[in-house]
Amino acid sequence: MKEGIHPEYRKVVFLDTSSDFKFLSGSTKSSDETIEWEDGNTYPLIRVEISSESHPFYTGKQKADTVGGRVDRFKKKYNMK
Repeated sequence: MKEGIHPEYRKVVFLDTSSDFKFLSGSTKSSDETIEWEDGNTYPLIRVEISSESHPFYTGKQKADTVGGRVDRFKKKYNMK
């Protein structure tokens, strides 16, 4: 690899702000905030709005789309069945 052109890859903690779920992962993202992890080390903290802990696909709490898609709305608008 060429030196000096790649961002620094390090371990960071991601915090899901909607569920307070935290996980440690590798990333090139940087942050001024830090947090002490379970292993006693301090890592940069990245806040995210959604993760596998809160996303409806992973939690099984999906809402059914009762409105219908574009085709259904078109047919309803022009009284086509």
